[in-house]
Amino acid sequence: MQTRQSAARTSINPPVTDRGAVTVEAAIALSALTLVFALLLAGTVTMTDQLRCADAAREAARLISRGEPRLAEEAVARIAPQGAQLSVNTEGDNVMVQVRANAVAGLLPGVNLVAVVHTVLEPGVSHANG
Repeated sequence: MQTRQSAARTSINPPVTDRGAVTVEAAIALSALTLVFALLLAGTVTMTDQLRCADAAREAARLISRGEPRLAEEAVARIAPQGAQLSVNTEGDNVMVQVRANAVAGLLPGVNLVAVVHTVLEPGVSHANG
């Protein structure tokens, strides 16, 4: 038989249960999975943007070596990620083309994408500026 004292203790100190623990664990797991997915997506986009920079630099170098710098700028604007910058350095017949862009449209601060291509001017082209 239960006394008043033990009944009072039961109502004051309810039994400790694990109720709700699964909900908290599920919320933490879903948050972690979302973070991992976002990092994988950012990595994939960064690799794709790096490939686009390399393709743009290659195409720009080809056009510059033919003496068509305006077409090279258009190619970089068309192929490279948005906001990419083209720089061309010429020493004699040697040309260095560099394309720079921010990773994931600037959402990853401190991560810069760079592609560099070296080429030689074709015969008959006097300098890289056409």
